[in-house]
Amino acid sequence: MEYKDYYKILGVDKKAAQSDIKKAYRSLAKKYHPDKNKDNKAAEDKFKDISEAYEVLGDEEKRRQYDQLGSNWRQFQQGGYNGGGRRQYQGQPGGGFGGDFGDMFGGGGGGGFSDFFEQFFGAGAGGFSGQQAGGPRKGQDYQADMNISLQEAYTGTSRLLTVNQQQLRIKTKPGVADGQVLRINGKGAPATAGGAPGDLYLNIRVLPDSRFDRRGNDLYATVDVDVYTAILGGQIEVSTMSGLLKLKVPAGTQSQQSLRLRGKGMPVYGQTDQFGDFYVKINVVLPTSISEEERQLLEQLRAMRQTNTF
Repeated sequence: MEYKDYYKILGVDKKAAQSDIKKAYRSLAKKYHPDKNKDNKAAEDKFKDISEAYEVLGDEEKRRQYDQLGSNWRQFQQGGYNGGGRRQYQGQPGGGFGGDFGDMFGGGGGGGFSDFFEQFFGAGAGGFSGQQAGGPRKGQDYQADMNISLQEAYTGTSRLLTVNQQQLRIKTKPGVADGQVLRINGKGAPATAGGAPGDLYLNIRVLPDSRFDRRGNDLYATVDVDVYTAILGGQIEVSTMSGLLKLKVPAGTQSQQSLRLRGKGMPVYGQTDQFGDFYVKINVVLPTSISEEERQLLEQLRAMRQTNTF
């Protein structure tokens, strides 16, 4: 029987945080999911290995037992911790719920866990796994994407979603980030034998906004300014997430120079009255045509500049 290095399978360090393990699993599961790799046996096998690794490392108790097992796994086997019958793999988190909510990993992979897993963590694994056959088992977790606009990320929003034929009102706080995962306790698959239901994990997708570029809690935008305002200084109006604001442009502002509006960026998630900054990059726009009078004035200005230079 082959030893399974679950850390190597997920590509994480043995000291990795649970959040890093989950992130690695989600990335690999998307890549190797059977729905994206039709008739690809190698990808299917890889998907099963990834799922099995997360089944252990994604559960803190199983991970602790696995770390305890380590290189002594043969001694555990010889000591009588010999698992019984195999249990069938029941699909990935995200499978099994429908409606307008969607399914991140719909389809499932099929097949069973490895002999190594069943030996030490399967339903008949005796005293080592600490989970007796037929005992309470937590329901599977669900995962899915939830798309929101940048404006909704700024103000906070809510969605009415249908999960397993029940409607859920999902709310997001101001400042939620793209890729942030929200956990909704107890809204996953039902449990078996009296166990707790699984959880629902929402992967937030903040859609791009043509007006702004978000970097952390700061926002960036480019604004056109005429050459006269750039030279002489003045005020311009800029669009921010909270509406139009007046911005003072200092005399002699250069093209591509950035001006900062403090506290006009994105809200800091989970914090009250804390915001990032808003950076305005100035794009100096030259006139494409000028009158004869303007030309003469500019010629005079150039002559004055050349005289003052020398």
